[in-house]
Amino acid sequence: MNPGDIDFYKTIVKAIDFNSFSVYCAFAGLKFIGFIGVSDGKIEMLFIDPEWIGKGVGKTLVEFAIYELRATSVDVNEGNLQALEFYSRFGFEVYNRLEKDNEGKDYPILQMKL
Repeated sequence: MNPGDIDFYKTIVKAIDFNSFSVYCAFAGLKFIGFIGVSDGKIEMLFIDPEWIGKGVGKTLVEFAIYELRATSVDVNEGNLQALEFYSRFGFEVYNRLEKDNEGKDYPILQMKL
């Protein structure tokens, strides 16, 4: 990703309307360590504190989204092989490829579903 795009996406993330989907947070004691956002059966976002990656937090949040919120789809940047492998472990499979991301940038998106 080029530096201009990084700045562009920082602006996009800051403008996210968190009221447009359900957000569920993970805590370790009182420390916030991650969250998942789900809307209409789609995982819209998953963020985990880097210190907690690989410790089951993402797995717990995705399982909650699947089994409690009935999430059945997620979009993944084609270049994010770690995310593709992660979601595949839950049974998600690629069913469509978009040439551009939601912002019209040349970052192909793979649409996945259970």
